[in-house]
Amino acid sequence: MIFDLQKAPILKRASAWLLDFILLCILITGFAFALSAITGYDNYATALADAQDNYEQQYGVSFDISQADFNALSQEDRDKINQAYAKFSEDEQVIYLYNVQLNLILLISSVSILLAYVVLEFVLPLIFGNGQTVGKKIFGIALMQTNGVKLSPLSLFARTILGKYTLETMVPVFVLIMIVFADLGLTGTVILLLMLTLQIGLMIITRTNSCIHDLLAGSVAVDLASQMIFDSESAMIEYKKSIHAEQAKEARY
Repeated sequence: MIFDLQKAPILKRASAWLLDFILLCILITGFAFALSAITGYDNYATALADAQDNYEQQYGVSFDISQADFNALSQEDRDKINQAYAKFSEDEQVIYLYNVQLNLILLISSVSILLAYVVLEFVLPLIFGNGQTVGKKIFGIALMQTNGVKLSPLSLFARTILGKYTLETMVPVFVLIMIVFADLGLTGTVILLLMLTLQIGLMIITRTNSCIHDLLAGSVAVDLASQMIFDSESAMIEYKKSIHAEQAKEARY
């Protein structure tokens, strides 16, 4: 064990991240299914689909048509689709069902992701110790503060909830939802690309190759086999004092 910073190799970090990402997706899917059943999401989705079918049958049109196919229709058929869709969009029941469905999508996705992060990135690291997730434990990676002291539960919470969940996950998820449901389009794509560029840039330019979540928590991923991690700041200071004392003693001889 040595005190100098022993950063975890990039390949190990990438492998641990990939395993944790797979486990995270499995947890998110499980929580999403459970929350969908609890909130009755399928009932609202079915009711909205039935309302769409009713308008399509009433006007003899289909809303599920590509732009190219729409442009190939006669002016009369295009007007019929536009009229049907206008009536569909103005229907108060349809508006209600659409808003409920959108709100439930936001609720289910955000809560599912939150619960998955809490389990995988907070609870398990507290149980395993040294901030280790399943992936980090398998590949011998640990987390510590940049001064060599063990990561506190509060720092781990900030890393998980503020960094990984809020900034790195929910902001992109919210932007994606807005691209799909609110026609955010180019603006949303630019935001996502800028966030990705920021993450890559931080990993390249920071001494500890850290992303946003590590910078928020003051944490760094290290190689557990070779990194000395202190239980407290006082233990770290005492160790430094003992090293300096030994060096001073050797210098006298």
